[in-house]
Amino acid sequence: MAATGSEKQGAKAFYVSTPIYYVNDAPHLGHAYTTVAGDVLTRWHRQRGEKVWYLTGTDEHGQKIMRTAEANGVTPQAWADKLVEEAWKPLWEHLDIANDDFIRTTEKRHTDRVQEFVQDLYDKGEIYKGGYEGPYCVGCEEYKLPGDLIDGEGDLAGQKLCPIHKKPVELLKEENYFFKLSAYGPKLLEFYAANPDFIQPESARNEVVNFVEQGLQDLSISRSTFDWGVPVPWDDEHVIYVWVDALLNYATAVGYGADQEKFDGTFPADVHLIGKDILRFHSVIWPAMLMAQGLPLPGKVVANGWLMVGGEKMSKSNLTGIKPQDLTAHFGVDAYRWYFLRAIAYGSDGSFSWEDFSARYTSELANDYGNLASRVAAMVGKYFGGALPADTAAGDAELAVREGLAKAVATADRKIGEELDFQGGILAVFDFVKQVNGYITEQEPWKVAKDTSPEGQARLAAVLYTAAEALRGVAVLLNPVMPETSRKLWESLGAEESLGALADQRVQDAGTWGVLPVGATVTKGAVLFPRLEEKPA
Repeated sequence: MAATGSEKQGAKAFYVSTPIYYVNDAPHLGHAYTTVAGDVLTRWHRQRGEKVWYLTGTDEHGQKIMRTAEANGVTPQAWADKLVEEAWKPLWEHLDIANDDFIRTTEKRHTDRVQEFVQDLYDKGEIYKGGYEGPYCVGCEEYKLPGDLIDGEGDLAGQKLCPIHKKPVELLKEENYFFKLSAYGPKLLEFYAANPDFIQPESARNEVVNFVEQGLQDLSISRSTFDWGVPVPWDDEHVIYVWVDALLNYATAVGYGADQEKFDGTFPADVHLIGKDILRFHSVIWPAMLMAQGLPLPGKVVANGWLMVGGEKMSKSNLTGIKPQDLTAHFGVDAYRWYFLRAIAYGSDGSFSWEDFSARYTSELANDYGNLASRVAAMVGKYFGGALPADTAAGDAELAVREGLAKAVATADRKIGEELDFQGGILAVFDFVKQVNGYITEQEPWKVAKDTSPEGQARLAAVLYTAAEALRGVAVLLNPVMPETSRKLWESLGAEESLGALADQRVQDAGTWGVLPVGATVTKGAVLFPRLEEKPA
């Protein structure tokens, strides 16, 4: 998206990242959940008039990718290329994700800088050579502490399993290079204490603090038993540990070591959005790496919960992976973007069901919101020939709607823009939609229309102007969440022609009353949220 004139030149960008996702398989709902959340957050800040940078991408090195590629009879690079171009990028385009960059860890702009970063740590004495033996989960690409493992049952009885992937760990013994992570425990605890909002939600923060307080072990940052990775620059018998490689994408994608001006104007991230299963990497290892290089630390690391289906975390390994396209084909892309942020409190685990999605779609999107937009446009067309009438007879009822919009704007801007409480912000907007529906029901404009006196027509005009102006505010507030339907509503209200592009309207100003000009051409467009057909077999 192009920058707007209201953005402060030279100001640091509001920088948001998703995890970079493993390309061992096609994306599922869990991946899309985090990416849509980041898109809504960055669209919100763009619509505040801020300079924004939104980064996503793919993690393409490591043993897991290598084994997946081998199982499919292709090279790791060919496998990654195929998945990125045929699955990952097309899905983000399909879901209307407005990312500013897509970083791949096999790109030269990344791998060269990773080697420079690690070489610099080695030159500073932060890395040394040693040996390690321990349980390793290939799925996590992580050595596990014995206390982290769970006992296998049934066919896996007697084996130790990764608690996330529920698969046996492998006992590895190899010569590695180590980063002196243990030295950063006290510094990290001091940082957490000085920045209590750094890790969110609070349960995640408590978990990390407790983990670090128990003492950190030095981190193995190289592997020598396979070669699919970035070579260690001073020892080509080793490749850099995939997580060290992956975490550095947040720096390499914004110019680290290559474009100082861009780096200074973007880094560090204001918000790292992650899944809670990779919390320690982002809140312990990543900040320690940055401390070692004297670089600034991120503003927040925000861990979302797991999406559950039938009580199982959504993942291919648990066979509960569902393609986002399975849902968008039935509900539409905007409803998909809305549903998961509306139905689940961000940061908590949440369960998905087709039945819940259908019920919320019908009740809130079709009946409350879509029906309101259709009714208002139809009545302006019927009673005023499609020209928005002037409000000259506003009373207490109209004042209550004005105040309701101002409250919705303030609440949604705080909750979405600052607190990352997407559910709370969306609910504030839909509470206002319910208020406007109630207002129309009470005012009964279809009855008022029968009074052809000047007073009666002025009253009718006041009701319909109020309803249309309320929808103008709703279109602005919901644009970051549901851009396509918001655009349709914006055009239906005649706002595109009279006020300009929806993306240029500021969310913080959406509560200013009387913006929609008298005489604007209001048309009854296509239904925003069509009735759902029966669930396909």
